[in-house]
Amino acid sequence: MAVTSRDIRNDRRPFISVPTRGVNSFAYIVTGLLALLALYVLLNTVIAWVQVVRDDMMYGRPRTFQLSAHVGHGEENGAQTQFIAMNLDRQVVIVEIPGGDPAKTRTYTGPYLVGAGEDLTPVTMRLSDLNGDKLLDLIVNVKSEEMVYVNRDGGFALMTPEERKQLATAQP
Repeated sequence: MAVTSRDIRNDRRPFISVPTRGVNSFAYIVTGLLALLALYVLLNTVIAWVQVVRDDMMYGRPRTFQLSAHVGHGEENGAQTQFIAMNLDRQVVIVEIPGGDPAKTRTYTGPYLVGAGEDLTPVTMRLSDLNGDKLLDLIVNVKSEEMVYVNRDGGFALMTPEERKQLATAQP
């Protein structure tokens, strides 16, 4: 069998051209969109991880927040009342140590937090006189929700709907 050669450049057969410009452009666009999606997922994962690490450094595990103030509960010795708010496995718990005396410790239970990762949600507190009775009320923050514990009868109790209504009408 003999080997023959021929010049490809001078081949007289008709060449059928397939338009590839649109196909190539579409492939680049799809690849770019997939790369952006991957970058978005990666950045969200990194940001969520940084938030958890930041909360670990600020609040520990379980998430704990501490506050001290004079609220008028057993503070005859001059010591401040200590408040500790914790997220104990999705259950909000507030511990009050009146006048720094552990023998008089009171515990207030807050809401149960539902959802994935809620055991890592920080619980914070602040004190403010909301009802104008010259006693500091306890405001507990969980995410963007606030629960108001009114200072009355030597302790704290959740604000009733009537008190909330009075507070809403009293404020402009």
